[in-house]
Amino acid sequence: MSGTGRREDEVRRMLETVRPQVPADLAARAAERGARLLRRRRVLRRLWLLAAAGVVVAFMVWAVVAQPWQAPPAVTTPPLESW
Repeated sequence: MSGTGRREDEVRRMLETVRPQVPADLAARAAERGARLLRRRRVLRRLWLLAAAGVVVAFMVWAVVAQPWQAPPAVTTPPLESW
């Protein structure tokens, strides 16, 4: 018997057996779980955006305070006076 025929026989046997009873509140539990997962994803997305905004604000504050775009002051020697 080929692999395809064996699979067909297995499917037929599975379809001919008695199916187990499905709990009556299965749809309600699935909807509740889905809503919980959506809330969790929404909260995590908001936390991620809040953290990203915090990083941007921290970078902006550092840039304003440190001003990395300006050249550092030139180091010069003090004038020589007692000659």
